[in-house]
Amino acid sequence: MFGRSQSSGSRNQARFRGQDYNAELHLTLNDAHTTHKQTLTVNGKNIRITIPAGVEDGQVIKLTGHGGEGINGGPNGDLYITFVIAPHPVFKRAGNDLHTTVDIDLYTAVLGGEVMLETLSGKIKLKVNAETQNGTKIRLKGKGFPVYKSEGQFGDLYVTYAVKIPTNLTERQKELFKELSKS
Repeated sequence: MFGRSQSSGSRNQARFRGQDYNAELHLTLNDAHTTHKQTLTVNGKNIRITIPAGVEDGQVIKLTGHGGEGINGGPNGDLYITFVIAPHPVFKRAGNDLHTTVDIDLYTAVLGGEVMLETLSGKIKLKVNAETQNGTKIRLKGKGFPVYKSEGQFGDLYVTYAVKIPTNLTERQKELFKELSKS
């Protein structure tokens, strides 16, 4: 009379959380440089995700509820995505900074001039000072990699100049270098 009685036909079944899934997503450095949408197929389901600019190699993100189905009404598991970013042939990434080497000829190194550099976000013109030494490193503030989930913030780009010595000189060119070496 005072309490509720449960009918003997219904039983409390234990609810179990679904299994967590792990997946790898392979990206190029160019892919990781810009925010973009991508569709993943995990266990036969297509999942469309937005990948923020600046994700790092080995970084893991969690998509709640995109794992295995729960049992007896339990919650779904989660999906953990690990980003794998392939090395780039020109740029090396260190956090939000990028490093590269630019070849310049001997004449540009001695007299100064300009060189074009193709970056992940377009071409830029670099001014080379006269008498630039081999191995000189310059810093281009804000021209590096985007900071993860920080709109408008970028690391720096470090450029190292590699002076290329001319080969197959004519006899006249060799004579001119000999004259220069005497001064």
